[in-house]
This record gives sequence, C-alpha cells and structure tokens, in this order.
Amino acid sequence: MLQKIIIAEDLDAMNLGIVQVLKDLNLLNFQHTKFCDDAFLKIRAAIHQNEPFDLLISDLSFKKDHRETNIANGDELVQKVRELQPNIKIIVYSVEDKSYRIKSLFDNAEIDGFVLKGLNSIEELKKAIHLISTSDQKFISPEVASALQEKNNYEIDHVDIKILKHLAAGTSQDEIIEIFKSTDIKPNSKSAMEKRLSRLKDFFKANNTVHLVSITKDMGII
Repeated sequence: MLQKIIIAEDLDAMNLGIVQVLKDLNLLNFQHTKFCDDAFLKIRAAIHQNEPFDLLISDLSFKKDHRETNIANGDELVQKVRELQPNIKIIVYSVEDKSYRIKSLFDNAEIDGFVLKGLNSIEELKKAIHLISTSDQKFISPEVASALQEKNNYEIDHVDIKILKHLAAGTSQDEIIEIFKSTDIKPNSKSAMEKRLSRLKDFFKANNTVHLVSITKDMGII
C-alpha cells in the first residue's frame, strides 16, 4: 500500500497534473521538488526518520539553473534512490521515447513503471500507480512498450555504458582495452572494441568518437 509519495518534476504544469492524479486516488501524503538533489536528500532524510517514502515519481530531464548539482538528471536520481532504498517503488514520467534508454531504466535501476507524457498520460499514470500498489507487475505505456519488444533494435548494454564513460573521461581506446583485460570484461580485443564503437557511432549517427560522447552525454546516457 502506497502511503507516502515524492514527486521530482521541475515543470509546474506537470506537477499539478501529478498532484491531481494522487488526489483522485486519495493518496494525500505527498511532497514534490523541482531538483534531483532535493528529492534525494528528502528520501534520505525520510529513511533516517524511519518514515520512508513508498513511491518516487520522477521526470528524466531537469532544466539547469544557477545552482550547482550533484545529480544532474532523472536517470541518475532513480539509480541512486534504488541503491539507497531498494524496496521503494519508482515510476518514471517522461517524454523520453528512446527504447534503449527506457530499457536501461528497467534493467539497471529496476524501475516499476514508465509513463510516457502525452495525450493519455494522466490516465496511464493512474493505471501505473494502481498496478504497482496492488501487485508486483510493472507498467509501461503502450506507445513505447512495442518499441522495446522489437528484435531488430540495437540494445545499449552495461559494457557500452562503461566504454562511453571511459571515453568521456579521456581514456584512450587502447587504455580501455587494457582496463577491460585486467578486470576480465569483454570485448577486450582491439578488433572487437572497434566493431562495438563503430556500431555505437552508427546507432547514434555520430561522425566520430568525440561526437558520440557528446550525443550520449546530451541524452543523459552517461
């Protein structure tokens, strides 16, 4: 049973919509914040007070302002919250429709629901909250569920993420290979690494490695 809910959303109009959904479901114990850092601090404080939140509803994209942030986007927030409080329910509420990014949220952060913002999002959010509060099933908006089931989509995996993060940190391709060899991560041969990078560049339509890193940073993948 969901009793205490926190919303991480920086757009007032979206906040109002989520709040109305919660009121319609008679879930009246909720808080909201416009910043990922604030949401994380509230969740941590609630745990320390032995009054943890039962559900996090979070967007993925947050506009930057003058404040310095430790958690830049919703992807990082849900991952950190999942590590901090493994049993909390998490629903992502976003305009994001890229299948690999959504799949990563389910696989890596183990989110409980993904609701695509759009014409039917209010009703779908109600369905998602009801479903995860009454069962162990996961909810995903139909518009993106079909894309996740397509077999011909190239799927970004944890190794791709490691490679991209190393490249973003300035690590050379040869250095990444040596790191992978020392930790028994594959691919760790030059040809396999080149094939994987070539596939990533094709997938993201990147002109070169620098462009690839820039695109994936902008998308919040790394």
